[in-house]
Amino acid sequence: MAANNSGGMHSAPLDNDFAGADDLVSDWYIYETMEPAVPQDDTFSSVIPECDPTISPRLYHICMAPVSLAVLLGLSLLVKRRRLHRSCWNGIPGLLSPANFLEEEGNRGLVAAVFGILFSSLCVLILDKDPLPLITHPSQSSREYWKILALLYYPTFYYPLIACATVRHRVSYLVGSLLSWCHCVVHIWQKVDCPQSPKIYRYYSTLSYVPIILCLVFLSLWYPALLIRSFTRQEETLDKEVTGRGYYKKYLKAVLSKRPRKGSSTKMEENLLSRLQMYLRSYMYTPEEGFRIPLKLVLSMTTAVIAVYQVALLLLVTVVPTIEIIRAGMTKDIVMLLVQFGLVPSDNPAVPGDMEKELNTVKYYLWSLEVCYICSLVLCCLLTFTMLLRTLVMHRKNLKALYQGAVLDVFYKAHILRPSRRAIVCWMSFASFQTAFACLGLLIQQVIFFICSVAFTFLFVIPLQSGMNTYLFKVIRNMWPFWLTLVVAVIVQNLAAHYQFLEQHPLQKELTNRRALYIVTYLLFPINVLVGVLAGVWRMIISGLYNAIHFCQLDISLLNRSVETFDPGYHAYCHYLKIEVSQSHPMMKAFCFLLLQPPKPERQQGLRASNVEEGIQLMQPKKAPLSRARLKRSRARWWLAYTLLNNPSLMACRKTALSDPTANGIQLSPTKP
Repeated sequence: MAANNSGGMHSAPLDNDFAGADDLVSDWYIYETMEPAVPQDDTFSSVIPECDPTISPRLYHICMAPVSLAVLLGLSLLVKRRRLHRSCWNGIPGLLSPANFLEEEGNRGLVAAVFGILFSSLCVLILDKDPLPLITHPSQSSREYWKILALLYYPTFYYPLIACATVRHRVSYLVGSLLSWCHCVVHIWQKVDCPQSPKIYRYYSTLSYVPIILCLVFLSLWYPALLIRSFTRQEETLDKEVTGRGYYKKYLKAVLSKRPRKGSSTKMEENLLSRLQMYLRSYMYTPEEGFRIPLKLVLSMTTAVIAVYQVALLLLVTVVPTIEIIRAGMTKDIVMLLVQFGLVPSDNPAVPGDMEKELNTVKYYLWSLEVCYICSLVLCCLLTFTMLLRTLVMHRKNLKALYQGAVLDVFYKAHILRPSRRAIVCWMSFASFQTAFACLGLLIQQVIFFICSVAFTFLFVIPLQSGMNTYLFKVIRNMWPFWLTLVVAVIVQNLAAHYQFLEQHPLQKELTNRRALYIVTYLLFPINVLVGVLAGVWRMIISGLYNAIHFCQLDISLLNRSVETFDPGYHAYCHYLKIEVSQSHPMMKAFCFLLLQPPKPERQQGLRASNVEEGIQLMQPKKAPLSRARLKRSRARWWLAYTLLNNPSLMACRKTALSDPTANGIQLSPTKP
């Protein structure tokens, strides 16, 4: 009994100690045991469970990849080759061309939609844990290798969607309709089954697939329209067999129909409003009759817009929900810590009493931070879209200038517009460069404008609202003699330069009072050094803002003209223009089509039917071809002269032809016996 009592007596303190330890443990893990004071936000990834759609991405790709490959091989066998040769590209079935990038096609929207699907798929796989859908749950060490393989897999996977339009056959239109419908239905089904995902934000996966779904819906409507058009349209004429022939004729007619405006020599009076309207029009691209933007530029603008959307979406869902979670979970203990560090103003920071006012202040600061972030992101997107529209205007201006042979209006030194190794490489990578530069430009702008907006809000707006003085206002108030000295020095120099050191005559201006000028220059040298420091800071700010805003524009260089070749974006743009102008000159194409146009046999047949008499049959074939040939030669010479006047760079291509005495329609006189 004693032992038991003694054991009980000894066990009571132990129980009390364990109870105290439990209390300490419960106090230590208080945030895990107690109910949360603030309801948990839905943006926590742990709250959202994993969702497996009915048609998993792995099953979708396992089924569609062989189908895409079979469609590609079938179309190649259907269209490509009729007889076998030893040469791989001339005999056996080869890979279909995705699009004629150097020609004008009617399916430009279809090609742009496929490129939009391809780029959006690449954006999704960067943050996906399974970069290659055929391989699930890869190891961390092999994940980067699968990403590299996915960069080649997705272009192959979506290749039939763009190749079906190149074939221009009813079977290809039917197959394209079926493929686009399958892709579209599966993607919509997957997002309806699983609209939420634990990746970054619950709706990020659905929002990131919006461009893919929109492009697939566009393809699902475009291919059936092409199929219906193929049944309702009659047999194609020669103008439609040659790609872009109708556009080249329209361009030629638009150029020839231009007349000089009456009174263009008189100078128009321009006021401030008209100048502002002209400046705003220079940033707005409007279609122009007779001119069409090349296909490569359409693709680059499409992918650049999608890139801006994807990057803006990622920046938005990464930061804003986090700020909302921090604001909702802010407690008085954290506010007390911020007050002790001096980050939050308090009436009596030494006495930690009621922190309700300080808590509201911290939440207001976080709300202001969120507003600054969203406003800066919206401003960056608007600026990027504006610069892209400005890029289209400059593209059209530069292309039209180069079409006319005005090389020095585009480049600061003469360039030979002909293909080269670097030009071909730059032409192939131009659309990719434009997309990448749009992404990086948006990121740089967001960082700069967010910092500027936060500084302006917390250094000017909030102090003015609360009526308190911050360190910036204290510095400005204490240094007012310094700022006043700089302002007075600048004003004095400008007034002295205008009234004392400059002598104005009716026809010229001359320096005067040179001795006083030298004295003032010497005396104001120290003050001008301080003014130069402020001017240097302003130069740095302006340079940073200008380069950040115009970073996505490849038609201008961010470097000096002497070193602008070191700018990779502008370097690629210049060589891209060389390929486009030398290979897709619309005037040259129209000229070639006119030369290749076969004679119309209707009149000859009617003439032969009416020539019944033998004398007329003998005489008419001799006279008519002579006059017709002379008319054709005259027309060809006029077209050639007009083409060479508007594009002198083609003169070098005719040097070998000019040495031929039969060139240009000149016929050799028959040798006399």
